[in-house]
Amino acid sequence: MGSIWNILYLLEPAPVSLILTAVGVTFGSAFRALNYGKEMERNRDFSEASITLDRSQALMIPVMSSLSLLLMFYLFTSVSQLLTVFTAVASVSSLFFCLSPLVAYLKSQLGLADPYVSRCCSKSFTRTQGSLLVLCIGTVAAWLVTGHWILNNLLGISICIAFVSHVRLPNIKVCAMLLVCLFVYDIFWVFFSERFFGANVMVSVATQQASNPVHTVANSLSLPGLQMVTKKLELPVKIVFPRNLFGGVTPGESTRDFMMLGLGDMAIPAMLLALVLCFDYRKSSNTVNLLDMHSSKGHKYIWYALPGYAIGLVTALAAGVLTQSPQPALLYLVPSTLGPIVVISWIRKELAELWDGPLPSFNDKVHQIEV
Repeated sequence: MGSIWNILYLLEPAPVSLILTAVGVTFGSAFRALNYGKEMERNRDFSEASITLDRSQALMIPVMSSLSLLLMFYLFTSVSQLLTVFTAVASVSSLFFCLSPLVAYLKSQLGLADPYVSRCCSKSFTRTQGSLLVLCIGTVAAWLVTGHWILNNLLGISICIAFVSHVRLPNIKVCAMLLVCLFVYDIFWVFFSERFFGANVMVSVATQQASNPVHTVANSLSLPGLQMVTKKLELPVKIVFPRNLFGGVTPGESTRDFMMLGLGDMAIPAMLLALVLCFDYRKSSNTVNLLDMHSSKGHKYIWYALPGYAIGLVTALAAGVLTQSPQPALLYLVPSTLGPIVVISWIRKELAELWDGPLPSFNDKVHQIEV
């Protein structure tokens, strides 16, 4: 009975914040992916077009993920600074991608002039874009110096949204193949890797902290203010919340003080949500407003997948609390998201269309997305 009462821990600020953030990011990633595809179609700009995975590429993701996991398990100390630099660059690009629509919207609402100031990589660069780039670089620099968990989450969320917008699934068949493979991948590396490698590989990699190259450089040059630069960093490949959310804890002290969720546990389900969201809009016949998406009209599969994701995430966290051990989140998220979509589409006799149909072209029907 005592262990059951432990589930009430999920009502504390840290778990609630983690759940709400994960659900919001998953939906936001799917919605941004839909709008990004429409932007590319509308502007006829395919220089940054998204990648649509085929079956062989989908099958390679768990294989490459396993190899990367082993590489970081054995060589993380050696490559951590290189990983930090690569992550910093990716974070700048992802944050710029996520904030650009907001900046463009504010610019249009305020009627601000935005002259072109230069060209970079065969693209025109405006003054606003230059200012936004400086802001993104400054944000990543602040993370490198402080390692604050809020900045870590901000960068992780931006990476997740950018990934889902640029990497897409063509149909439910490939999606199911990917999810099932990652379902097995997650279970093996969390539950069984210790038998083969002497330690829980997934947990070891997830809780390792990277050496901060900024601290290394500042230390070698004996720069002033060295004590202000954190030695270790949580890489933004997960979102973290202090268990004592209002206690002022910062990453770098102890990973046990934090609840965490890997970006893959948001990005992979978000790819499914992006797929069904595209299908929802293709089936809809009218201009769709974000505020009207609760309507039962238009076969909104998104409203079966999103609650399924929330239920799966809560179940995963509850299982972790009850067993006092790490849980593979995809063990719960895959059935709770993919299952409702397959069942409902089968009832509606649309499973074949979802299963084999290609990713709908955004030229098939013109839907203006209003935010």
